Amino acid sequence: MSLLVLYGVLSIFFSFLCSILEAVLLSVTPTYINIKKREGKAFAKALELLKKDVDKPLIAILTLNTVAHTVGAILVGAEAKKVFNDQGNGVFIVSAVMTLLILVASEIIPKTIGATYWKQFAKSATQILNALIFFFKWTGIIWLLQLFTKLFGKAAHESVLSREDFSVMTEIAEDKGVFQKSETKVIKNLINFKEILVKDIMTPRTVVQTAFNKMSIKAFYEANQNLKFSRIPVFGETVDDISGYFLKDNLLEAIIKGNGAQALESIQRKLTVTTRNTSIANLFETLISKREHIALVVDEYGSASGIVTQEDVIETLLGLEIMDESDHVPNLQLLARKSWQTRAKRLGLIDEEE
Repeated sequence: MSLLVLYGVLSIFFSFLCSILEAVLLSVTPTYINIKKREGKAFAKALELLKKDVDKPLIAILTLNTVAHTVGAILVGAEAKKVFNDQGNGVFIVSAVMTLLILVASEIIPKTIGATYWKQFAKSATQILNALIFFFKWTGIIWLLQLFTKLFGKAAHESVLSREDFSVMTEIAEDKGVFQKSETKVIKNLINFKEILVKDIMTPRTVVQTAFNKMSIKAFYEANQNLKFSRIPVFGETVDDISGYFLKDNLLEAIIKGNGAQALESIQRKLTVTTRNTSIANLFETLISKREHIALVVDEYGSASGIVTQEDVIETLLGLEIMDESDHVPNLQLLARKSWQTRAKRLGLIDEEE
């Protein structure tokens, strides 16, 4: 009877251990590993290697678990026959009890424990898994079984993290009270930052205030004393020939110094040029590196489509519409569409109902 109990306990114990190791291994996140690496934990690098080549630890776990179940069942069955003298009822009861114990004590309970307390078990699980891998690798079992896994799986494992995962994580964090709604909005906008193009946030040319570069500083100032914008693009022979821009501060400075008779081109600066299909992430890096605030947007033919500023990029990132005391229209793209519709209706291009 003692051997029957011993075989049963050993079988359940090794199966219990395998279930906890599997749950811990699959529950460990890349974030946790990186945190422990920065903290200087020695086991973190070994755990990272296990996660990167997850086939080896899984093969070791499943091999030991299968041996424990199979050999344990054979030994328990053989011993039960001896104890109960091949009587059907006794053997049946032992089989039923073992089945229940395997289900509850070696599957449900340990996997629940491992999935719940994986952080506490991460270090010890790493050490045990490396020992198992060493043993099975020495016997050649891992090498043999990996040949089969490569036939059905990919040689390299893809990252378990995706932009969609991070987006959902921020929503969960907001529900749990970790993030505020405004913080969640910023994080989700940042995740999709590189997917947004310049054409989606630029100010269209039709509502951009420009100036002829040969026009005198004084004449422009007298015509625009209530100037709303701090940076004004200037053009040459045609409005598509935008050659630069000037600062409102430089305009006022020239007036004060008595240089109003000079042309606007005397105070103009070079204008960074970008395309409509540039991502705003790349644009933002360009503006920061050049220490510029504004860029000219051109289409595939080189014609001016509009302008885009750092303010437009930051508004997109924050999900806010930044307005100061000089702004009167929050969305200039919407204004441009409404202006076009008004002109189109007047010219009969579209019906009033449209």
